[in-house]
Amino acid sequence: MRTQRENAARVVVIGAGMAGARLAARVPGVTVIGEEAHAPYNRVLLAEVLAGRYEPDVIALPPAEVRRGVRVVRIDRAERRVLCDDGGVIGYGRLVLATGSNPVLPPLRGLGHMLPDGVHPFRTLDDCLALRAAVRPGVRAVVIGGGLLGVSAARALAECGAQVVLAQQGEHLMERQLDAEAAGMLRRHLETLGVEVHTECRVRGLRCTDGETPAVRAVEMADGYELEAEITVLACGVRPRAGLAQAAGLEVRKGIVVDDELRTSDPYIHAVGDCAEHDGKVYGLAGAALEQADVLAEVLAGRPARYGGTRALTRLTLRSPSAAPVTAGTTGAAVVSGTSGGLDLAAFGDSRPMPGDDVIRLADATRNAYRTVVVRGDRLAGGVLFGDLAAVGTLARTWQDDDPLPADTSLLHLLTNDGGF
Repeated sequence: MRTQRENAARVVVIGAGMAGARLAARVPGVTVIGEEAHAPYNRVLLAEVLAGRYEPDVIALPPAEVRRGVRVVRIDRAERRVLCDDGGVIGYGRLVLATGSNPVLPPLRGLGHMLPDGVHPFRTLDDCLALRAAVRPGVRAVVIGGGLLGVSAARALAECGAQVVLAQQGEHLMERQLDAEAAGMLRRHLETLGVEVHTECRVRGLRCTDGETPAVRAVEMADGYELEAEITVLACGVRPRAGLAQAAGLEVRKGIVVDDELRTSDPYIHAVGDCAEHDGKVYGLAGAALEQADVLAEVLAGRPARYGGTRALTRLTLRSPSAAPVTAGTTGAAVVSGTSGGLDLAAFGDSRPMPGDDVIRLADATRNAYRTVVVRGDRLAGGVLFGDLAAVGTLARTWQDDDPLPADTSLLHLLTNDGGF
C-alpha cells in the first residue's frame, strides 16, 4: 500500500484520450486510467479508419502506461483518492480530469437510451469499428449533422460504397468554419462522391422495426418526408463529459471550470481537453487539448506556465478514393486538403464579416479556386481558401500570432502572397 507521502507526489489522470496521453508522455510516472480497452489513439483520424484507409494500429499514439478498461466511479476529495469500477482505489497528490466529451444524442422520436440497431454515434474507435463492420456496398446510410464530423463520416461511408444522404439543419455545411460560398463548393465536392446533401432540413425521428431489438428503417423529416436508412450516423456535436466532476462538487458550467493553470475549484485537481472550460470556452478540438496538456505538464513540473486560450484550429482531409493518402493533423488552420482528384480547402478564424470589417474575395471559376479574408481593425480575423492553398501558410501564421498587419500591407497582397503551406 502506498504511503501518504508517496500519494502526495502521485499524479493520476482520468482519461486516456489525446490530452491524457500527451500529459503522460510529458510527465514521468503518471498513472493513467482509461475506460476504453484500446491503447490511446488519434481520434482526428477515425474517418480514415472508417474508410478502410488505415487500420487502428496506424492511428495509435506513442505507448503510454494505461490501466485500460477501467472506469472511475467516484472522486473522494477529502481522502484524495479515486474509486474504480473494478474495486481499485488509487490515491493521488494531483488529479487530472481528461474525461473528454460524449456525443450529443438529439431528441428524436424513436431514439431512447438504448440505440436501435443500425444507429451509430461516431466518437470513439469502438464506434468507428462497429460502423465499419456494418457498412457494405449499396447499404443506405443517413448522416445526421453537417459539421466537421458529419462531413468526415459521409465521405468515409461513400468511399466504402454506401448510398449516403447527409442531413444538415443549418443553411450550409460546416457553418462554424465556412462561409456560404466555400460551403457550396464543399457540397458540390461531396456530391461528386455520390453523397446526397440536404440542408435546412430538420430531422423529427426514426422509424424502427417493432420487437425486442428494434432496428432503424428510415429517418423521418419534419416535413413528413422519409429517408430510407439501414444505417444512421449521429454527428450532432459533442458535450463535455463532466458528470464525475459535478458529483465531486467541482464547479461545472458548460464544462469543468479551470483557471490559467488548468486548475479546477479544487486546488489539487486539474482538467484538460474537451471536458475543460477555460475563460468561458469549451474548445472540443484536439489542438486545444494538446496545448492544454503541454501547459499543465509545465505546471506540474513546478515551472511557470499559463494557458491563455487557443486560436481554435482543426483539420480534416477530403479526397477522392483514388487520391494518394494525406495525413490529417491536429494543429494549423481548419484544413480540408487533398491531392489530385480531391479537395483543397482551408478555413481559420471568423470568416463572417462584421460591420466595419474589410473583406477581399478572389474567385476563379475556371480553376475552381476561391479565397476570402476578413480584416478587423489592424488584424486578420479569419479567412477561407478553396482550391489553391499557396497562401494559406502565411495567412494562418498571421492569424495565429495575432500580430497587427503592417500598415503597407494590402488586402490583395494577403491573398496573393505565396507564403508556402
